[in-house]
Amino acid sequence: MEYQAGEYDVAVVGAGHAGCEAALAAARLGMKTLIFSISLENIANMPCNPHIGGSSKGHLVKEIDALGGEMGKNIDKSMIQIKMLNTSKGPAVHSLRAQADRKKYQLEMKHTLELQENLEVKQAEVVDIIVENGAVKAIKTSVGAIYQIKALILATGTYLKGKIFIGEFSEESGPDGVAAANQLSESLKKLGIHLVRFKTGTPARINRRSIDFSKMEVQKGDDKLQSFSFDDHVEPFSQVECYLTYTNEKTHEIIRKNLHRSPLYAGKIEGTGPRYCPSIEDKVVRFSDKPRHQAFVEPVGLDTEEMYIQGMSSSLPEDVQIALYHTIPGLEKAEFTRPAYAIEYDCIEPSNLKLSLEYKGIEGLFMAGQINGTSGYEEAACQGLLAGINATQKIKGKEPIILDRTQAYIGVLIDDIVTKGTNEPYRMMTSRAEYRLLLRQDNADLRLTKIGYEIGLISQERYNRFLEKKQHIEQEIRRLKETTVKPTEEVNQFLAQIGTTPLQTGIKLAELLKRTEVSYENLAQIDKQRPNLTNQEAEEIEIQIKYEGYIKLQEQQVEKFKKLEEKILPENINYEEIKGIRIEAKQKLQQMKPRSIGQASRISGVSPADISVLLIYLQTKKG
Repeated sequence: MEYQAGEYDVAVVGAGHAGCEAALAAARLGMKTLIFSISLENIANMPCNPHIGGSSKGHLVKEIDALGGEMGKNIDKSMIQIKMLNTSKGPAVHSLRAQADRKKYQLEMKHTLELQENLEVKQAEVVDIIVENGAVKAIKTSVGAIYQIKALILATGTYLKGKIFIGEFSEESGPDGVAAANQLSESLKKLGIHLVRFKTGTPARINRRSIDFSKMEVQKGDDKLQSFSFDDHVEPFSQVECYLTYTNEKTHEIIRKNLHRSPLYAGKIEGTGPRYCPSIEDKVVRFSDKPRHQAFVEPVGLDTEEMYIQGMSSSLPEDVQIALYHTIPGLEKAEFTRPAYAIEYDCIEPSNLKLSLEYKGIEGLFMAGQINGTSGYEEAACQGLLAGINATQKIKGKEPIILDRTQAYIGVLIDDIVTKGTNEPYRMMTSRAEYRLLLRQDNADLRLTKIGYEIGLISQERYNRFLEKKQHIEQEIRRLKETTVKPTEEVNQFLAQIGTTPLQTGIKLAELLKRTEVSYENLAQIDKQRPNLTNQEAEEIEIQIKYEGYIKLQEQQVEKFKKLEEKILPENINYEEIKGIRIEAKQKLQQMKPRSIGQASRISGVSPADISVLLIYLQTKKG
């Protein structure tokens, strides 16, 4: 029996990392919001490695925080190890990574949702979407509850017709044995939404007591504690240790002998897997020249003996998994608590989305996370945040918030999947960002906090603190550029001590700081007038001065990019009628309906010659 269950502004289907950010953003912006999960115990679940951040993903978390999202704050409350990656390289690729206590992360996020004003948390399976006159009107649950809504955000993760594979065994299931969402796919198909199959996988979990850590390399956290949220200060805590071990020829031999039992190689899995996170059998086949592969052994939490074996995801049968794990140093007696598995699921073709993450042709339907063909907690969370913001903007009759490629990694991610589409699970990487020297994690707040404040997700109090920090940085950079240091005996003695050339004449402090051997910290020995600054402020000042020349070059490139992005294309253009554009380009442009000349130039199949014709067409229309 159906029944009317109430009227709401925004409904979010799925309470993973995308769903949580979407629901919190909408509710915090004053929308009467609902969030649904098949199981409330799986809110913000981490079915793969319980860590947040890492290469390029740390950037996304910092950007989520700068805009007013929750992921950074939540990992700051639940981290059990913290580490800055890529420190041997330049600041553009420095990335913070934290191992999380999986249960604590889940519980903290669940409680945050439950406490949020304007937000109702419900355990139910949504099975149908009701669309009238091309706009979302309502959703229905499996028990017949009908909710009238103004906007819907689908954040279904890997649950949409999820199917688990372990060797010859398979069953319809979401991650960790939670029921899959099997009926919603049919509703989407009836609405004319084309679905594709992707797959991902996760390694086995091992009981800590069965591991010999003496045969492994210890991976410690950093002594210098840093927070993901610009608004947090992480208090000292006892960090757990992670470990590194390696596969060997015996491991690889077992895998090669049993490839015929892998559902991936036997053709049972239809879905496309992630290129940048391959299974161990994929690694052995694709990189047959490598004698070994890394296996990181990392704790799942403080109140459990389960350890996660990163780098060893597999869909091989359980008996084969046990045999191959037992060939790895330190895992010879490993006891499985959960076997590795592959999971296949439904997702959409993201090129059918607008840059606002609204589905083209269905008003008020937004999508975020793995349903859009992406992979990773952080990639999901940033899409959820933008979907929540833009669903709200839509209801309020305001323009969507669209971040471009020069503003944020979030902008790069969304532009990539919408403009280019993806034929495999998309993972964020620093190499995807052309302007990565400008999009560092340290300056995410300087780039995005003002936007978060204007939207309404950053409080006045936090914004005031941000403005104060910004002022401190600007004042100190100005002082360093104006202050001259003279070649005194004390100064040259200091310079000799740190291994750099002594001064012959006076030099500005900023120029001295540009030297490789000089840091803002050790400059304090000869700079007696420096103000008392926070570590964040000091780091930002040093990076801005040391990389000033490179930053200016990228800013010039950004100016050229912006000129094309500012040339907006009307939504009602009929590209078929424009003479001079090639047939392939006409088809792609008609299908994509790009927002700007800049976006059009990034569509596969649209050439520079086609863009020239479009520019002339726009100029003619203006005339």
